Amino acid sequence: MSTERLTATVNILDKDYRITCPPEEEASLLESARHLDSKMREIRNSGKVIGVERIAVMAALNIAHEMLRSGQKNQLQSSETQEQIDSMLKKLDGALQKNHELEL
Repeated sequence: MSTERLTATVNILDKDYRITCPPEEEASLLESARHLDSKMREIRNSGKVIGVERIAVMAALNIAHEMLRSGQKNQLQSSETQEQIDSMLKKLDGALQKNHELEL
């Protein structure tokens, strides 16, 4: 694991922030900053929330909510997929058992 670090500059609501991160995480950091900037601009442009700090908190809450909802959806899909796999394994076991009985 590399201990090399770099400093990336991200722009959020027209303000630059210098962030230190491993080189392999720079692209992800920049993408995250663009996503946060976009969410904060949406909230600011709605005119319902005033103040950068409040906008940042609302954006963080929205992003956290999206992540939790996405995680729950993935868990549900994973559970359904596991159920399908279990069902297929039972069918396969049954077919193999019948084939084995025919050979005897």
